Amino acid sequence: MSSEPIPLGRALASFDALWSPRIVTRVNDYDVRVAKVEGEHIWHVHDDTDEFFLVLDGELHISLREPDGERTVLLPQGSVFTVPRGTEHRPYAPAGAAILMFEPTGTPTVGDRHDEIPDHVDATTGHALDT
Repeated sequence: MSSEPIPLGRALASFDALWSPRIVTRVNDYDVRVAKVEGEHIWHVHDDTDEFFLVLDGELHISLREPDGERTVLLPQGSVFTVPRGTEHRPYAPAGAAILMFEPTGTPTVGDRHDEIPDHVDATTGHALDT
């Protein structure tokens, strides 16, 4: 990890792949990841960890399947939201977005349980940032 400040705009400009997060830095045992997203991710669950989202640009929608039914949370630029562990969810960005996520190192982007993974979704624990 870098011992210098990392401009998030430069980090995001260093790659084009959608749904393929880059690890910007680490805080203790957590990755700080940035990603460009557009269209739909997949329904998935993280059994043992919450998932934090910060929308840097655009708008992110997160559909949730909760005990009382399904709902969608709309996150405009500058908004944060945490999906509680064990909650089935599906992020999507109809017009594209740039997001920052904070989750334990080694957490797979497709969770512990998930739908079939389409070609446009990168099943990863994050990629190193090339700056």
